Amino acid sequence: MAESSVKTVLVTGAGGRTGRIVYEKLKQRADQFAVRGLVRTEESKEKISGSEDVYIADICQPETVKSALTNVDALIICTSSVPKMKPGFDPGSGGRPEFYFEDGCYPEQVDWIGQKNQIDAAKVSGVKEIVLVGSMGGTNPSHPLNSLGGGKILIWKRKAEQYLADSGVPYTIIRPGGLIDTEGGLRELLIGKDDELLSTDTKTIPRADVAELSIQALLFEEAKNKAFDLASKPEGEGIPTKDFKSLFSQVTPTF
Repeated sequence: MAESSVKTVLVTGAGGRTGRIVYEKLKQRADQFAVRGLVRTEESKEKISGSEDVYIADICQPETVKSALTNVDALIICTSSVPKMKPGFDPGSGGRPEFYFEDGCYPEQVDWIGQKNQIDAAKVSGVKEIVLVGSMGGTNPSHPLNSLGGGKILIWKRKAEQYLADSGVPYTIIRPGGLIDTEGGLRELLIGKDDELLSTDTKTIPRADVAELSIQALLFEEAKNKAFDLASKPEGEGIPTKDFKSLFSQVTPTF
């Protein structure tokens, strides 16, 4: 491990399904981390704990994020725009559902401007490292996810990833495949580049494993200044990944 002292870590998007797991895992490791969470609403704050270490802020308004970043060593960015299905869809109709983004929650606002604001604020505050949870699919402008709600979500995510890589702040960018809500720690994790894993049968990854890897990235120098795709073998196939240093060592330091 790189350091033995306790690190203060801010998890943004802590009210989301992946961010909440990151926040809770860090809470359980008080010997290594002092954790803070950042959410968008009072309702989200109450859902995860309601404690004083959870801040309410709007990442599209950078001045609201500053207090949460005071004396923070590391930032884990889990914020993401979320498309919503338009009401009235009938699954038996044979058609496809339509999606939309709520006002103020479009990918350009959340996944680009909001993440850029976090990176800028972290840099000003002296944050020493940033872990960004992005998404696979960013090399393909025609990816189906980009058409949801006309949001071009993966394009904006990729732009934020590149901004982080160019920021000068040590970083780790994790681009998971399809996120599934199953138990973590039971699968062999797979590392890739440039969406090559999307052409295989192993395109999914438990959220809990993404959360764990986000935390492990703070502990190993082998994870620094690297970006990679992440998926997993099906449960029961392969050997569950426990050696994270070796996993990070597989990644080349190219964006």
